[in-house]
Amino acid sequence: MTLLSLSNPLQAAASAVEDKGLAIAREADLRQDGFGDFTADMVMILKNRHGQESVREMRVRTLEVEGDGDKSLSIFDTPRDVKGTAFLNFTHRTGDDDQWLYLPAVKRVKRISSRNKSGSFMGSEFAYEDIGSQELEKYTYRWIRDEVHEGMESFVVQSYPVDSKNSGYTRLVNWIDKAEYRTWKVEYYDRKGSLLKTLTLSDYRKYLNGHWRAHEMHMVNHQNGKSTVLTWSGYAFRTGLTDADFNKNSLARVR
Repeated sequence: MTLLSLSNPLQAAASAVEDKGLAIAREADLRQDGFGDFTADMVMILKNRHGQESVREMRVRTLEVEGDGDKSLSIFDTPRDVKGTAFLNFTHRTGDDDQWLYLPAVKRVKRISSRNKSGSFMGSEFAYEDIGSQELEKYTYRWIRDEVHEGMESFVVQSYPVDSKNSGYTRLVNWIDKAEYRTWKVEYYDRKGSLLKTLTLSDYRKYLNGHWRAHEMHMVNHQNGKSTVLTWSGYAFRTGLTDADFNKNSLARVR
């Protein structure tokens, strides 16, 4: 038996788990389509390794863009030292996302380079690449196994950033429930392949007869002992937002 004949079954098996992984990710992505736009309030709680907390409040606006990724705008209201800070994100299905941060203290708009997307977003344990919609085309996928946790049947799917050069991650491991294709846990592995962070999503609520949103997101950094909790409230969908509401040239005037 030749080496080539031995490799064919292995190639077929590898292709099968990749196809299944992509199919699961595609179904999860499809179930998020069609919301149009939304506004919401968010509280960000930063906790250092000693348990000390700081709290930030912000408003979020998001617009679904047909044929591309979402546009989103986050406006910080408290505390005073970050009040007026605004973050604008244009997610794209392929290529680099466009991201800008308005800093009121220096009264200027800073563009976030793709080389810096692994950096911390506003001192949190979320990186710039974690913010915004996670487009299907940004990753390749591999189904690992099915798993039952606390009575919930889930797919476990590994995803690999296409932009491996600039990403802070080599891979992500995603737990997606079989019933509604909601992601409830993600593990992030750093460029050395070590576990860096774990994100847990909970308190899911359904809007528009089928769009699920997690009202709490808890990111724990295992390497520095810090964590960030995002709590969401006040969702309003199909509010009439347009492209004009997401203009980098008017970031300084956003209210």
